[in-house]
Amino acid sequence: MSSVKKIQVWFQIHKWTSLICTAFLLMLCLTGLPLIFHEEIEELEGKPHLAREVPAGTPVAGLDKLAETAQKKYPDKVIRFVYWDEHEPNTTTFSLSDSIDAPPDNYVNLILDDHTAEVLDQPKVQEGFMYIMLQMHIDMFMGIGGKLFLGLMGLLFIAAIVSGIMLYGPIMKRFDFGMIRTERSTRLKWLDLHNLLGVVTIVWGVVVGFTGVINTTSDLILGLWQMGQLAEMTAPYKDAAPLTGKLSSLDQALALTKKAAPGMEPSIITYPGTAFTSKHHYAVFVKGNTPLTKRIIKPALIDAKNGTLTDLRDMPWYVNALFVSEPLHFGDYGGLPLKIIWALFDIATIVILGSGLYLWFARNKATRAHINRLSKNDTEILTVLAQKENA
Repeated sequence: MSSVKKIQVWFQIHKWTSLICTAFLLMLCLTGLPLIFHEEIEELEGKPHLAREVPAGTPVAGLDKLAETAQKKYPDKVIRFVYWDEHEPNTTTFSLSDSIDAPPDNYVNLILDDHTAEVLDQPKVQEGFMYIMLQMHIDMFMGIGGKLFLGLMGLLFIAAIVSGIMLYGPIMKRFDFGMIRTERSTRLKWLDLHNLLGVVTIVWGVVVGFTGVINTTSDLILGLWQMGQLAEMTAPYKDAAPLTGKLSSLDQALALTKKAAPGMEPSIITYPGTAFTSKHHYAVFVKGNTPLTKRIIKPALIDAKNGTLTDLRDMPWYVNALFVSEPLHFGDYGGLPLKIIWALFDIATIVILGSGLYLWFARNKATRAHINRLSKNDTEILTVLAQKENA
């Protein structure tokens, strides 16, 4: 295949992959921008800090007491999850639902004081601007179908980046890097800017696009983990009788896990019957202390009848890839400086997408004008020939 033919093929790939995914990528960039700064936005909105300063060594109420308080607040609901927010020390959050197998969006959260067992807040997390931005960015309010569709758009975005690189290389053999021809037409200026920003954001675009694709497969990854490692860990309880009576102590489950995984901190506890454990176990997920290891969690299974530790394992590589990719997607590893860099690249990508649409429309308009001119010339020639023939 000749070099000219190769360029034509890459041009067609770049054009159609870009056109198909541009509208959805614009939506993702626009919704992703406030999500990068979600913590800072919540601060500006006046979100209260629930943490209370207490002297070192102040005794805590214990998880069993906290669970009792949460259950009294909503006696007709069941506790499904217990988790901790690193931005709200000295607090524990309980998530309660109408039933253990209720839909994921059926829940109410209660934030309790670790020391007094007092209910501090009942946040409404399924409403407001940031909730809408998050859901649009994750699945467009369409569930797993929306996630997988956005994952496909992410793959097209990566294909558009690769094809753009293949097109930009031959161009730069004839021009200086970063060239913007300001003395020529508006379309050429936008073309040069589009190409320059595209090259500058290559690495960021591939990282964000690839991690975004991984994030859209979270439901599939959860299913693989359930059918694989989780099924293996809970196999001895496959034919066990259903749990009856009062469950074993949460405090005991947490203490056993901390002893088995020293140096790690609790992240979330899931109750028996939820998607992250079996019908017979608490699953206590613990995490590390460094910026990287705190993104990687491992599950400990605690028999919810007798309170014994039955298994503790590292997660499979594909689950860890999901845990690492989610914060990287939003630049949530290096504090505010990295968030600002992520936001600048996000804005540059918005300019790239917008200029790409402009160039496509401008090219089509110029092509139609050229065709019209040719058609007009052809008509004039045919008219002259007809007049000569009649004469």
